[in-house]
Amino acid sequence: MTSGGQTHAFIYSGGVMTDMGTLGGNNSQALGINASGEVVGVADLSSNSHAFSYTTAGGMVDLGTLGGFNSQANAINNSGVITGYSSVASGHTHAFSYNGTMTDLGTMGGSLDSTAYGINNSGVIVGQSNNHMFSYSGGVYTDLGNLPGQAYAGASDINSAGEIVGASQAPSSSDHAVSYTTAGGMVDLGTIGGGTISTAKGINDLGDIVGDSQNASGQNMAFIYDGGVMYDLTSLLDSSGAGWVLTAPSTAAGGINDLGQIVGTGTDPLGQLHAYLLTPVPEPTSMALLVGGAGALGVTLYRRRRS
Repeated sequence: MTSGGQTHAFIYSGGVMTDMGTLGGNNSQALGINASGEVVGVADLSSNSHAFSYTTAGGMVDLGTLGGFNSQANAINNSGVITGYSSVASGHTHAFSYNGTMTDLGTMGGSLDSTAYGINNSGVIVGQSNNHMFSYSGGVYTDLGNLPGQAYAGASDINSAGEIVGASQAPSSSDHAVSYTTAGGMVDLGTIGGGTISTAKGINDLGDIVGDSQNASGQNMAFIYDGGVMYDLTSLLDSSGAGWVLTAPSTAAGGINDLGQIVGTGTDPLGQLHAYLLTPVPEPTSMALLVGGAGALGVTLYRRRRS
């Protein structure tokens, strides 16, 4: 957040947080980054919000829309292909891919709307249409369904092996985090400690999954799903992290890379909300937490390894 109360996208590298600005309006948000450091997200113009791409050399670039007023870019792969969604002239929302030109991906199964949230390095796109989770490749939608007996599911991310994560309405009629593979179908990942709602936000190529889950008290907590078990990330902090709570109104844990680094938002001992970066350290099975703000705080985090 800037001194004027506006919220700006930032890129954090080499210990420095850089303001990426906006497209002329008040606010912007970064939602995806690839191995080359290209960033995508959504930013305000004077009246509407458009998808953007950003590089340090070229700054923020407006990607436009599919003929409607608003668009949002959610992910970019290492080839620079971007995916997200945009309003169309009719007012409905369609998933898109962008590789120099924004391409309308249409919808699946008679639905008027579709949204895309993830893309892997093979160019497979995932999202939600017709209330079902989908994958999209080679111009073809594949309906991945939802949990048995339920009417809604959506995908948020996909890794290089084609493992997909997201959320589906569970038998309790609350959203639960799910994973999906072609061999195993859709698997309910559950929640943290008696909570009723969870959603998976990111997966790396090792199969580690992160996201948010309500706990028994109704707090939205960051989790890591590792080796078949969902762990509350806050509960893994040792004494040097006393007072930190990895919780946020929306995204407590938003993504994880192949180094095991996790990003999200949490509260410090004074109750202030900060972006954080969790970085694993070599010995023995711990992680360091670096939190941006007035200063950086390092704390250790025990991490259960995959079995």
